[in-house]
Amino acid sequence: MTTPAERYAAAKQRGKHPLTIEFIEQFDFGFDEFQIKACQAVEDGKGVLVAAPTGAGKTVVGEFAAFSALAQRKKCFYTTPIKALSNQKFQEFVERFGEDRVGLLTGDTNINSEADVLVMTTEVLRNMLYANSNTLTNLGSVVMDEVHYLADKFRGAVWEEVLIHLMESVQVISLSATVSNAEEFGEWLGEVRGQTDVILSEHRPIPLYQHVLINSSLIDLFSQPGKINPEILALEREAMRKVRIPRHRREQWGAQESRLSRAEIMEKLNRENLLPAITFIFSRMGCDA
Repeated sequence: MTTPAERYAAAKQRGKHPLTIEFIEQFDFGFDEFQIKACQAVEDGKGVLVAAPTGAGKTVVGEFAAFSALAQRKKCFYTTPIKALSNQKFQEFVERFGEDRVGLLTGDTNINSEADVLVMTTEVLRNMLYANSNTLTNLGSVVMDEVHYLADKFRGAVWEEVLIHLMESVQVISLSATVSNAEEFGEWLGEVRGQTDVILSEHRPIPLYQHVLINSSLIDLFSQPGKINPEILALEREAMRKVRIPRHRREQWGAQESRLSRAEIMEKLNRENLLPAITFIFSRMGCDA
């Protein structure tokens, strides 16, 4: 049972962040503390860097940024590093805000490009800034999902250019699962974007299990915390021994490699109840196939 003082403090907090309360009430689950703090910071008009493990619910903060922008009759851009993620976020935002208010811009897709909530790849936003596009008119906030790409040797410059060249009036909400130096990164964002709150969560709500596929065997990477599975080490030694044997000799002994095809890997994951899964294919031709 809460005390009168606690009830008064809670009511005072609700009055201070009514938009956050209204947004939270639309969901059928309770928000974690880091999600509430991040939404409140966004409602206060601050820049935000949210660093939390995969599956912790950072996207909710990005959704709130869009919700807040719409409440203020402004636009919100949601940027992602890859088209597949943009497509996914577009579908999620259409379900939440309606298809008439949400658009999608990628290298090969243009849907409702003047919508109030636009999902796009980061490169598209960078090109808009350099072209001084009219689409930037009335832009209130930009969500930069997977902002840790800033450290990528080949693509990081795109994120850096966007953060530096965005109009001063635009609020930036940065989301990441893998920023190891979050406080330092937050200080840099504060220098280039103005006041930025750094909000961290180390709680991993979705457990992370790691496996290694060797030939046709799916093996746990660790036998106990921090200790590599000795079965993997034994198989590695055996594989190295075979590598030192000339290929024609290996074939004579029937020691041919038993590498699984991608389809066979998917079938194996299905048998192990490890689907859904994401597989990375590093070529357009491979994706088409």
